[in-house]
Amino acid sequence: MTSKTMRAVVLSAAREISVQDKPIPTVQNGGDVIVRVHLAGLCGSELHTYRGHAGPQTGPIVMGHELVGEIVEIGPDVKLWKQGDKVISPFSLSCGACFYCDRGHTSRCEKQTLLGTPSHDGAQAEYVRISMADACLFRQPEDIPPHLTLLLADVVPTGLSMAHLALQILNVDKPEKEVAGVCVVIGCGPVGLCAITAARERFRTVFATDLHPKRLELATKHGAAALPLDQLRTELLKATDGRGADAVLELVGHADALLTATELVRPYGVISSGGVHNQTLELPGKVMYGKNIRMVFGRCSVRTFLPEATNLLRNNIDLFSTFVEETVSVEKAQEYYERFERNEVGKVAFRMKED
Repeated sequence: MTSKTMRAVVLSAAREISVQDKPIPTVQNGGDVIVRVHLAGLCGSELHTYRGHAGPQTGPIVMGHELVGEIVEIGPDVKLWKQGDKVISPFSLSCGACFYCDRGHTSRCEKQTLLGTPSHDGAQAEYVRISMADACLFRQPEDIPPHLTLLLADVVPTGLSMAHLALQILNVDKPEKEVAGVCVVIGCGPVGLCAITAARERFRTVFATDLHPKRLELATKHGAAALPLDQLRTELLKATDGRGADAVLELVGHADALLTATELVRPYGVISSGGVHNQTLELPGKVMYGKNIRMVFGRCSVRTFLPEATNLLRNNIDLFSTFVEETVSVEKAQEYYERFERNEVGKVAFRMKED
């Protein structure tokens, strides 16, 4: 590194994105590594922060939580990595040894921190510091292109985990065999499309719905019967003898989507919600009680699901080949945040280049 500064995407206030010169991060703790970022993703989760929905912002935030890159510096306590290793980092950094990590619930690690938040600078920058590197990082698979490997930092593991957890709960009813029933995916953005692909391996029939026709087209490509909500309601009842879906995967992060899930799921069915909810939710108690609805909620433990997600991506490489719609210079970040919010572009990768 010949320079002491780097280019980074910075959110100064709600909807105020710019690309600025920032100091290159340095090792702060023995378990840190510094990664030179090759590609960083733009994800729907970023929009919650971008819009100011993630809570009060007390200062500038270096954005981004999806990256692939190369280690350029290691702390003295790092045992598993060396300079030059090409790596993926989950967006949720974890210690690998606490009560929650020991159970595979790495998203609730007692020492966890999230990339691209006030507590930890993000990956839409030429360099990023990754703490607890031995417990977090994965080696980039050589047989998957880097722009697709980027999907393993968040969206593929998250989509897969929602389908996996829903089926896991359904299997409590019949532990001797898998339940190959009917699943509905609400929200066909990047995570929703990954959830569809994972659900297709677990459920006999997968329906999907979204407000945007282009996303419905993509959901069809990924193997779902993708329909506007009114049509989906009719077809779902036909497919289930009037019961409703065995599982509903909610990947929007909006109260209306969650309410729709309670309408579509059958009695004793499962709602698996991976959408980022930042607002107080009012659920229909009479419906929840009356249907004995079971629910799993929250952030994906990426480290736990990343190995299986890698196989899902590898086995569907042709399907995902055009998943990243555009790879652009990080200098275009402001333009692409605006376009992404308007649903004019799907998954975007920012290309980093050292001066």
